[in-house]
Amino acid sequence: MATNRTLTIIKPDAVSAGNTGNIINDIIKAGFKIVAMKLVHLTAEEAGKFYEVHKERPFYKDLVSFMSSGPIVPMILEKENAVADFRKLIGATNPANAEEGTIRKKYATNVEKNAIHGSDSDENANIESRFFFAVTEEV
Repeated sequence: MATNRTLTIIKPDAVSAGNTGNIINDIIKAGFKIVAMKLVHLTAEEAGKFYEVHKERPFYKDLVSFMSSGPIVPMILEKENAVADFRKLIGATNPANAEEGTIRKKYATNVEKNAIHGSDSDENANIESRFFFAVTEEV
């Protein structure tokens, strides 16, 4: 059964470009409720722990460096079928392949600086939410 919550992170490129408010507005207009949100600046160690699942991938070091390069905005979002609906809203990882109107098409620069993270499964939404927030229930 699909959960009704997911985690997103507005990434350093979008925060530094001044797109945080526009992205949050797009999320709200798409029917998501923000149930938790904060501004944080991850250390390289914290970013490495969050993306540990990718540790053996060739892009891991660059990803950790990028995600610790500036402030980010993690949020827990709520909506029916949250994970799938949010993945559709953000668009393809590579903004060149993203559909018109998606967050990545509108705000991402390239595949590495793609403006926003969205959990890819209900299980990961729970794990990722607990990384940033004191969650006492299944998200």
